[in-house]
Amino acid sequence: MKQRSLTLLSVTVSSVVLIALSPIGALAATKSTARSCESLMSFRAPGLNVVVKKSTRIPEGPVPAIPYSSGYPGTLPAYCRVDGVIDERTGHDGKPYAIGFAIALPENWNGRFMMQGGGGLNGSVAQPLGTIAAGDKPALERGFAVITTDSGHQSGQGFDASFFADEEAALNFLYQAVGKVAQVGKQIIATHYGRDAAHSYFMGCSTGGREAMLMTQRYPRFFDGVVAGAPAMRTSFSNLGDRWVATSLNQVAPKDEQGKPITARALSDGDRKLVIDSLLKSCDANDGVADGMIFDPVGCGFDVMKLACKGAKTDSCLSTEQATAIKKGFSGPKDSRGVQVYPGFWLDTGNAEKQGIPGLLNPGGSPIGPPSTDKMDVDQEELIADNAVAMMGDTAHWTLLNTFSEHGGKLIFFHGVSDPWFSAQDTLRYYRQLANDNGGIDTVRNWSRLFLVPGMGHCGGGSAALDHFDMIDPIVKWVEGNDVPQSVVATGRNFPGRSRPLCSYPQHTHYKGSGDVEKAENFECRN
Repeated sequence: MKQRSLTLLSVTVSSVVLIALSPIGALAATKSTARSCESLMSFRAPGLNVVVKKSTRIPEGPVPAIPYSSGYPGTLPAYCRVDGVIDERTGHDGKPYAIGFAIALPENWNGRFMMQGGGGLNGSVAQPLGTIAAGDKPALERGFAVITTDSGHQSGQGFDASFFADEEAALNFLYQAVGKVAQVGKQIIATHYGRDAAHSYFMGCSTGGREAMLMTQRYPRFFDGVVAGAPAMRTSFSNLGDRWVATSLNQVAPKDEQGKPITARALSDGDRKLVIDSLLKSCDANDGVADGMIFDPVGCGFDVMKLACKGAKTDSCLSTEQATAIKKGFSGPKDSRGVQVYPGFWLDTGNAEKQGIPGLLNPGGSPIGPPSTDKMDVDQEELIADNAVAMMGDTAHWTLLNTFSEHGGKLIFFHGVSDPWFSAQDTLRYYRQLANDNGGIDTVRNWSRLFLVPGMGHCGGGSAALDHFDMIDPIVKWVEGNDVPQSVVATGRNFPGRSRPLCSYPQHTHYKGSGDVEKAENFECRN
């Protein structure tokens, strides 16, 4: 739910028309000749209260600027953009509500449908381009029909929670809207092109990652391929986990004139650098090459307590109190019975980030802000976090996905190891439970893969991260050609010329021992 940078279900609505596959699994392009773009103004969806507000042909042109993105170099095809609403009404609070959506229908359609997930608390309709984990080429440029939604309320601010006062608006955000929009999207596609989409995909990160998981859990037959990035699972608990880290640091932070801890000064820049440098010294070369990246966070046994000074505090060590605060905070909160309430966070290179969303060693860049206390009652916080809203829209525990997997569904997770908002360990916890409940890791890897991205923050970013990768091609090849994604090549603007394979858990990237260490081809996936 806490994503700034980034912004959902389907049913068959007409007879299925098979499309021939080329040898590499690409669908034959199809011109949109069934109906003109303007004629979609009269579109109606049986069983759903849909009103099209605008239907406009957009000529071929450059990919428009995307917030928090470095941009895309290609050219979008001409397409028909349809903007509409579902269930327009006046809410309990007297405010106007509707489920807003926008769908882009390219003239050279490749027969595929993609739903693009939202971000934050939604509230606005993002451009329907399909830019989540898209590498250099958005889905629309590739010929996908793409749909987006505001999830049932309108807001100019990504974390405006006032809509929760209205029951239907809250339920729409939590799970209903994405299902309705997916159905409408498929019906518009069938109407416009004269046939159904051959394959349907959902891709999202943060809130969009949670929405992606909803598709596998609540609407298991709607999508063939789902990509869930840094899913905003049990947000109230991730907030709790963030506060736990900051509260732990507050215990060694200096106080202001009012006696409140100054969290940012719990550690100096030199202290943070010492932690990251020592972490790299301990674990960086475990993957065969010292490159400033830790590709096996699970196997990294670094203990920050080894940095505790034997005597007086110096620049080459942490005070015992500082080391204890870091270890305690990153281990995650436990209740009074010793039960882990939320997983800890891995120590990683992005923990000291100051740009973008600050790392956990620089707490404060979260919508919840840093706590102004050095005490925390985890039992009480857990009771508050475990509320009805969280339970209604959460995706953290439902692992019964046999309907999704048995109809051929494929599910990819990705998560930045340095994510300061949602712990990558929580996604790993879910994935391990998914494996445990569905026949074991070897069985689940037949239809689901998890990729951990070292150094990457929330959905992207990180001065020591390769955060540029394409998950569209792998999910399509897996769904349509049974080409299992063993690894995904990643690059990053902070490392020109460098590439690495991101390996699917439980494997990790390892240098083969010869060849250019900047080239992905000289690395392999090892257990």
